[in-house]
Amino acid sequence: MKKIIVLLVILNAIACKENVKQVKEQAELEFKIDAKLGEGAIWNHISKELYWIDIEGKKLHIYNPSSKQNSSIEMPCRIGTVVPSEDKNKAIVALEDGIYVVNTRTKELSLLSDVESDITENRFNDGKCDPNGNLWVGSMHLAQNKPNANLYKINEKGESDKMLDGITISNGIVWSKDKSTMYYIDTPKGTIRAFDYDKKTSEISNERVVVTVDPKDGFPDGMAIDDQDMLWVGMWNGNAVAKYNPKTGTLEKKIKVPAHNVTSCAFGGDNFDELYITTASVDMTDDEKKQFPLAGSVFKIKLKEKGVKSNFFKKPSIQIAELK
Repeated sequence: MKKIIVLLVILNAIACKENVKQVKEQAELEFKIDAKLGEGAIWNHISKELYWIDIEGKKLHIYNPSSKQNSSIEMPCRIGTVVPSEDKNKAIVALEDGIYVVNTRTKELSLLSDVESDITENRFNDGKCDPNGNLWVGSMHLAQNKPNANLYKINEKGESDKMLDGITISNGIVWSKDKSTMYYIDTPKGTIRAFDYDKKTSEISNERVVVTVDPKDGFPDGMAIDDQDMLWVGMWNGNAVAKYNPKTGTLEKKIKVPAHNVTSCAFGGDNFDELYITTASVDMTDDEKKQFPLAGSVFKIKLKEKGVKSNFFKKPSIQIAELK
């Protein structure tokens, strides 16, 4: 009888540990807000703030975890992404008709590049900066049914180069720790592609697929990378952030998120061990809206894994007039 009791105690302890583990793998509400299409999470390690956007709400958000305050800047049209600039109080945003510099203090906009302003069937979507401070930003086909969009590289002079074409919904993009590999997502393909990245020239080559996403896990959206070069991907229709190993192509684990459409994530905090997660409140059934009433909010989880500093946009080397 004593052996049975001891065995039951051990099994109960194991079950308790498993329950604790499951709780730790559940993201918690960080900031409640009814964003329509929250996206573009990126941590500003200088100001210790989370920059993020609401595409359909046409807003740039800056969230301060210390004060729990979220400030917003209204945009004149849909905003596809945001990255901090090396220039103090400046950020780079991708709007429907081009790439702009926004003064986060005065809220004034300045045009940096009007690339794709003449292609009205597209709009800009996700983007991040490479190790040399260039913005890599992709467009997406508004109807989401044709590979008519592109991926551009834009430098500090506002000069743009088309790096990829044949894209439908340009999304997550990150660089490895040694700066030799770029990872990229075109959502409808259901894959994560890798490219060799040449730091001297900021060029890419040797395209290959490193992760094929199981459709039952959702659609790959925004992406972050940790200090072990593991890829963390927001899963649209997937209720989770998925961690992938690009060396093996395997799904390592999932972070459950109380929202149906998980759009992007970013490592932040003093030790880069806090994962901030954006979500959307659009594209849900009535039942899903009841099940996920916090959809559109920002969530967070503290992890044992750690992220890396995001690259900032190189300080613009041209004079650009602010648009009043």
